[in-house]
Amino acid sequence: MKRLLLVAALAATQTVFADTNNVFANEDAKVAYSLGFIFGKNNAAAIESLDIEKFVAGFKDGYGNKQGLLSEDEIKKTLTDYKERRMAEAQADFQKQALENKSRGEQFLAENGKKATVATTTSGLQYEVLTQGTGVQPVASDTVEVHYEGKLTDGTVFDSSIARGQPASFKLDQVIVGWTEGLQLMKEGSKFRFVIPSALAYGEIGAGTIPPNAVLVFEVELLKVTKDVAAKPEKKSKKK
Repeated sequence: MKRLLLVAALAATQTVFADTNNVFANEDAKVAYSLGFIFGKNNAAAIESLDIEKFVAGFKDGYGNKQGLLSEDEIKKTLTDYKERRMAEAQADFQKQALENKSRGEQFLAENGKKATVATTTSGLQYEVLTQGTGVQPVASDTVEVHYEGKLTDGTVFDSSIARGQPASFKLDQVIVGWTEGLQLMKEGSKFRFVIPSALAYGEIGAGTIPPNAVLVFEVELLKVTKDVAAKPEKKSKKK
């Protein structure tokens, strides 16, 4: 009985694939479909609420070198107006998000700053000592090696050297201000949690997946400090 069911299922599968292949009369038809599919998929997010019937009608007229329902000047103006409208909408959405993030961030900083284990510097940087190390303490010109995980205030992880399984190494004066200041409070072997105001991070613009006015939460473990030899003051030669 099971064998009969398996044979029937395989036959049905073959029928489905056969019907799909019959949709395309030849290779040119497959090429045409593939081009249309890729164009549609790539533009689905960029062009919302597209009138597909009108799109196809315009494509047919343009491809067939027919007289368009709109003049070239009208087409240019229509697309220019559309671009400007979309840009204005995007800017409005961006500004709304920035204001919401600013309010949310200020509230998060206020609540976090009330914790007995959290200290706040004069710049507004908040830090909490998770593990206190005893090694070298870096200055801004030094190179540090760290393991870290960065989150937004809602818990979303946006970057993690721990997940990559590879510590990060960089000069301390070449990162965001919150890191430059915060890591100078640490010693080798320390692990701190930092809550960094947006003004000490990526500000009103944001960066990549980090939205505008985002307060950032980092857990950082300082693994190694490499002193910048060139930054050391020269020793004065003794007078004879």
